[in-house]
Amino acid sequence: MAGYDYDIGVIGGGAGGLTVTSGAAQLGAKTLLVEKEKELGGDCLHFGCVPSKTLIKSAHVYHLMKNSDRFGLPSVDLPPVDFQVISNRIRSVIGTIQHHDSTERFCKLGAQVEFGEPRFIDEHTIRLDGATYSASKWVIATGSSPVAPPIRGLDKTPHITNKEIFYLDHLPPSMIVLGGGPIGVEMSQAFCRLGTSVSVVDMAPQILAKEDADMADAVKDVLSAEGVNFFLNSTIEEVKDLGSQKEVRIKTRKGNSISLKAETILVALGRSANVQGLGLEEIGVAYTPRGITVDNRLRTNLKHIYAAGDVNGGFQFTHAAGYEGGIVISNAVFRLPRKVDYTFLPWCTYTEPALGSIGMNDKSAAAAGIKYHVWTEEFKDNDRSLAEGETIGQIKMLLDEKEKPIGVQILGPHAGDLLGEWVAILNGKVKLSTLAAAIHPYPTIGEINKKVAGTFFSPKIFSEKVQKGLKFFFHLKGRACAEDACSE
Repeated sequence: MAGYDYDIGVIGGGAGGLTVTSGAAQLGAKTLLVEKEKELGGDCLHFGCVPSKTLIKSAHVYHLMKNSDRFGLPSVDLPPVDFQVISNRIRSVIGTIQHHDSTERFCKLGAQVEFGEPRFIDEHTIRLDGATYSASKWVIATGSSPVAPPIRGLDKTPHITNKEIFYLDHLPPSMIVLGGGPIGVEMSQAFCRLGTSVSVVDMAPQILAKEDADMADAVKDVLSAEGVNFFLNSTIEEVKDLGSQKEVRIKTRKGNSISLKAETILVALGRSANVQGLGLEEIGVAYTPRGITVDNRLRTNLKHIYAAGDVNGGFQFTHAAGYEGGIVISNAVFRLPRKVDYTFLPWCTYTEPALGSIGMNDKSAAAAGIKYHVWTEEFKDNDRSLAEGETIGQIKMLLDEKEKPIGVQILGPHAGDLLGEWVAILNGKVKLSTLAAAIHPYPTIGEINKKVAGTFFSPKIFSEKVQKGLKFFFHLKGRACAEDACSE
């Protein structure tokens, strides 16, 4: 230990790396953080979660203004969007958050921060700008980058990814989105609402392929109604640069060829782990095209080197990277053999309505051969949803044969926030009866969580068997109104 410059070295200043750096430094470990970009924060802060949700909010407000008459307000004749103003707002939000992810903050915590492109020269040492730094343990948290798939002509055709989309100098009049995953779907709705003509192309039969078809199709229906054009079950044959326009030629499953043209192409067809240039081959750290290979304690095949976040090929969520950073701290600093557990990892696609999930859905439960029952509640039956004009969507609760919840999906307003209660319930092993009996404020959209639990218990509580028992013991007299009278 005394022979190394640092107790722990961290490569990558995104969610996973910052979590490890902050925790290790505050626990008294001499910590080095190395980031190749000019600022800390990673993809999430500069090209992902923060700018996308800021853009989505602007698009949401503009959409509400265009539909003011739905809320009993006068119609408004709105001018076109100036995207540079929106982009400036995005930069402002990032700048505010950047203070929290600043070099000064981590220096105050006790960590040394260096910038540049590090490379391992042995399994304990990196070279950075001519200098060498050694550490007893290393954490690789370099994240991932958007993939440019081998589509004919794409390499010769200007296109954008999440790296550029938030910093455009104008609103594109038209856009073709390649990919119907979370990024593609979120951006297609946002730009459509701002005034861009948007088409989405994907080879899968549904958008958001990991989600249940009924929930994903409901999202697609909303986006279609707002003006987004979808070309699913389609393969991309070729991309061409036509100057002011770009062409994407696709073939449908039925064999029909279609030519799509737009000013801008957004490529959202997946991501690849950032492993190149680190010298992993030289020191023998194993990795695949998916990412660095780790065990359930996030250790590589060299047990003193860990990999957390997107770079290990697991869940590509900021909150997953943060969670994994905590697992690394437990193992590397406390030396406690803590393992990852993703059983109840939540995620959310921030369309409107949003689609959130935790645990298993129909697809994953069926694939695992688990027998289950589904209980649902519709948002159109929630009083607050009606008041806010948010009536599309439902909550689905999956119970196993022992009547324990194994997963929840929510399609509706504030789905990501509503999942918070289920995070506590499922991870805390809280009984459904506790949720059903808990007092929720009225009127709130959150009541739908209590309602779906109550829906499960209602047939048991208000069963004919219970009625007969109460009638026998307490001489209850039964119905006060005949059923046929209720239909009059």
